Amino acid sequence: MSSEILAVLEYMEKEKGIGRADMIAAIVNAIKTAAQKGVNSGQELKIEINPKNGHLKAWSLLKVVDSVSNPKTEIHIEKAQALAPNAQLGEILEKEIDPSMLGRIAAQTARQAVMQKLRQFEKDRIYDDFKDMVGNIVTGTVRRKERGDIYIDLGKAEAVLSNKEQVPGEEYQAGDRIRCLLLAIEATPRGPEIILSRGSPKFVRRLFELEVTEIADGTVKIEAFAREAGYRTKIAVTSTDPKVDPVGACVGARGARVKTIVRELNGEKIDIINYFPNPQQMIIEALKPAIPRDIQLDEKNHRIALKVDPENLAIAIGRKGQNARLTSRLIGWRLDIEEYKVATADPRAIAIDSLTKNLGLAREIAERLVNIGMNSPAVLESVDLEDLIEAGFSEQEAQDVLSRVNK
Repeated sequence: MSSEILAVLEYMEKEKGIGRADMIAAIVNAIKTAAQKGVNSGQELKIEINPKNGHLKAWSLLKVVDSVSNPKTEIHIEKAQALAPNAQLGEILEKEIDPSMLGRIAAQTARQAVMQKLRQFEKDRIYDDFKDMVGNIVTGTVRRKERGDIYIDLGKAEAVLSNKEQVPGEEYQAGDRIRCLLLAIEATPRGPEIILSRGSPKFVRRLFELEVTEIADGTVKIEAFAREAGYRTKIAVTSTDPKVDPVGACVGARGARVKTIVRELNGEKIDIINYFPNPQQMIIEALKPAIPRDIQLDEKNHRIALKVDPENLAIAIGRKGQNARLTSRLIGWRLDIEEYKVATADPRAIAIDSLTKNLGLAREIAERLVNIGMNSPAVLESVDLEDLIEAGFSEQEAQDVLSRVNK
C-alpha cells in the first residue's frame, strides 16, 4: 500500500500541482473516517503517512483506566504498563495496530473519499490559479465545440467561450490556437467555470493596453469606447503629455500597432479619435469624414439632433445604422440624424418684399397684387385705374397704388 500511496502523492504533486502535505492530510482524514465507520467502529485512531516513502502507520488511542468499561477506547493500567512501563492512569496510550486491520471496506471508502477530496483540491487550485487573471488575455487551444459553445484548453484548466461571447463570422476548429479575454470565473455545482470572451469591448481595450506602451504607462488614456463585435470599434483617447499625440500613439508608425490589433480581430474596423468633453465637438470628431451642417443639443434629455448633406448621410448613419449607434454609445447621448435640405427661394415672397420695399405699399396690398399676377413695379406701369378696381381694389386703394407707381 505504501508504494500505491507514494505513487498517488508523486502524481498529484507533479501533474496536478497539489502539495504533498495537503494530499497526506486528505488521505489520513479519509482513512480515519472510513475505518471508524467499519470494523474499527467506536475506536479513536491515529494515522500517519511518511511523505518520503508513503509508509502508513496506525495507532489505536486508548485511555489508561483501572476498570475497563469499553475495550475499544480504554485499556487496563496493567496492560498499559506492559506496553509502556511509564503509563499512568488517565493518560492516552497509543497502541500501534496493523494497517491491514483497518479493513477492506474502509480502504474502499477511503479511496472514494480521497478521490472526492482530490476533485475539491483541483477545483480550489483552478480558482486560485485564475482568479487574479480575470480581465487579462489568455491563450489556449480549441478542444471541441458543443451546442455552439467552444471549449478551450488553457493548460491547467478547461475554459468555455460561449456562443454569446463569440464574434459573428469567426470559426475555429479543434487544435486551433486562440486568444481570449478571461471574462469571469463562475461557481457551478461541478466547480469553478472559466468564462472567456472575444466579443466583449474589454477584449479590444486590453489588446490596446498590451500593444500601446503609452496606454500601459498612463500617458495615453482611453476616455470612451464602443464596439460592435466583428464589425467596428470606436475609441476616443486623450494624452496627459502635450508632446504625445494620442491618436498617433495608438495607430503607431505606418499603422503598425493598430494593424496588429485588426489582424487579431480578423479585420474588424477600428476608428481612433481625439476625445473632447464638449459633446458638440465630440460629435463632429466622431462622424468624420461626414460633416454635420446643423447640430442641436437637448441637454435635458441627453439627445443630439443633427443634419448632414445628402451625400454624407449614408456615411454618418453607416451600414444598418452601425456608425450612428456606435457614435451614440461613444458620446453617451442619443443621436437623431436627418438630411440637410437647403432652403429654396420663394418667388412669391420675393415679389411681395419687392413691392413693399420699392413702392412703400402695405404688405396686405402687396400680397393682393401678387396674387393677381401684378408682381413688380414694371407690370404695374401698364395697369390703369379700372383694371385695379375690376380686380377687387377700392377706388382709393387703386389710386394710391398708381400714384406710388408714377412716382
